[in-house]
Amino acid sequence: MAYDFGTIDATLAAAVGDEPALIAELRSAFVDSAHRALSAMEAASSPGAWQQSGWRLKGLAASFGALDLMALAGEAADAQVGDAAVLHRLHEAVGRL
Repeated sequence: MAYDFGTIDATLAAAVGDEPALIAELRSAFVDSAHRALSAMEAASSPGAWQQSGWRLKGLAASFGALDLMALAGEAADAQVGDAAVLHRLHEAVGRL
């Protein structure tokens, strides 16, 4: 999976302009939100909760231009609840943010 650093920063710069401090703050908020969404997937005990958490992560990633994470979260939403391989891939992707 590719690293989306440039895409995320370009998306943020398009939204707020040349404001490095604001871009850094928004990036931090995005990463925190991605970690919370991933935690919600790990805590999901039903297919509906799992799928909803995956969609939440997918939407969050789409909002910030993290295209690889968006695609992976979409795949994850359709996987079995608690799929260890999917969770591992998601952890790796979120860790690269």
